[in-house]
Amino acid sequence: MDETENRSALWATIRDALEADLAGGLYAPGDKLPSEAQLAARFCVNRHTVRRALAALAEAGIVHARRGAGVFVTARPTTYRIGRRTRFHQNLHEAGLHPEKRHVRLETRAADAREAGALELTPGAAVHVWEGVSVADGTPIALFRSVFCATRFPALKEALEETHSVTAALARCGLDDYTRRETRFSVTVADAIKARHLLLPPGAPLLRTVAVNVDAQARPVEYGRTWFAGERVELVVADE
Repeated sequence: MDETENRSALWATIRDALEADLAGGLYAPGDKLPSEAQLAARFCVNRHTVRRALAALAEAGIVHARRGAGVFVTARPTTYRIGRRTRFHQNLHEAGLHPEKRHVRLETRAADAREAGALELTPGAAVHVWEGVSVADGTPIALFRSVFCATRFPALKEALEETHSVTAALARCGLDDYTRRETRFSVTVADAIKARHLLLPPGAPLLRTVAVNVDAQARPVEYGRTWFAGERVELVVADE
């Protein structure tokens, strides 16, 4: 066997050994694998050979790399229900996951034309804008941007800062219930900024939703856009 054939046999052997580790439960879905340096030391090979074995596992969908974080065992996509009363925290609790929302931006500014139209406001009206990352068991699954009328909910920005929950923040402002009027779906790809927040490679597929929530009198309450990591979320449209 020449040197090239030997290297080929080595990476395949490493791939098979790691697959056996996963099948045996040594690493669970979502777990981080040892670093390339650690695997190279374990198998007594160079990092290029380890990298080829990991690439083969990634091509098979068994693992995935997160920029700057390492290589992780691919988890089963999170089931996320979209219905008349879509609630982030409730959705993840029902899936047995720990929900978290991380702030990226929270500010009050003038509404752009699209936001004003969706919320039935005059152009340039003041709105609260909340942007952040939705996280399930420590893994980013989506980026969100929610926009609210600042005149109607003057204390909402502070409530969001404290609760990290739209439902809880609106309840503090006197609105106990709201429902989804419509949700529009489309497919896009992650630009450099979205990829960085979601720990995805640029160009990774995203599922984009655009939604309007309304109160009992059908007045718009929230205009929201969400970019879900395509490989991590299964969206289910549910009748309620």
